Amino acid sequence: MSNTLLRVYPSELKIPYDIKRKRSCCMQLTNKTNQYVAFKVKTTNPRKYSVRHACGILLPRSSCNVTVTMEAPSEAPLDHHCKDKFLVQSVVARHGATMKDFAPELFIKVRGRVIEEFKLRVVYVAANPPSPVPEEEGEEEEEEDASSRSEVDMAYEVKIPSVSDAVTESTHTDISAAKVLSAEGACVESTLVAERECTVDENQKLQRQMELLRATRSSQQGFSVMFVLLVFMSSVYIGHLMKHIKV
Repeated sequence: MSNTLLRVYPSELKIPYDIKRKRSCCMQLTNKTNQYVAFKVKTTNPRKYSVRHACGILLPRSSCNVTVTMEAPSEAPLDHHCKDKFLVQSVVARHGATMKDFAPELFIKVRGRVIEEFKLRVVYVAANPPSPVPEEEGEEEEEEDASSRSEVDMAYEVKIPSVSDAVTESTHTDISAAKVLSAEGACVESTLVAERECTVDENQKLQRQMELLRATRSSQQGFSVMFVLLVFMSSVYIGHLMKHIKV
């Protein structure tokens, strides 16, 4: 029987089987019509499963999710074959119906009422199954790891000489700078010595000029005194002669 009211997805419930742990799965119900549709979800083993949104009313072209939870099993199954099933029933409700209008009587088969049913079987799947890695992929990964390690080693080998070169270049730079500083110091020292010698020469020249000036002044003073004495003695002598002549 084909469903014209609801679309149920998926067509089977795959529940992970995990010992002493609850596991859940989900189904989606979609109203394919422009009418209000009431639905109800039932199971053949109600003690083993709990259903959230086990019933409801879907608006036109709307959807809802139904969660099915399996109680924690106490032991591993002999096989993963499960006989449990679920049944989704749907029926047209009155226009504008809400959950207040929902009643079990809607799913009683009477003349003129069409109740659609969709059955789903439960399938156990392994919880967190290990993902197999093909040997070729494993070999490729090992080759990639080896190549990445070789690239890292090459990068490290390249970095070592670059560091030593940087140290050598820095040492040469320091030596050159020291040489320049020593040359500049020697130049400054020689300049200071030359200036000091020039200053000494200038002082000596100045002292000689002062001595010459003093000698010149002393000679001039001696000449003037002698001239005065000569004039005085001449005048005395002339006066004496004049006295004798008058006598």
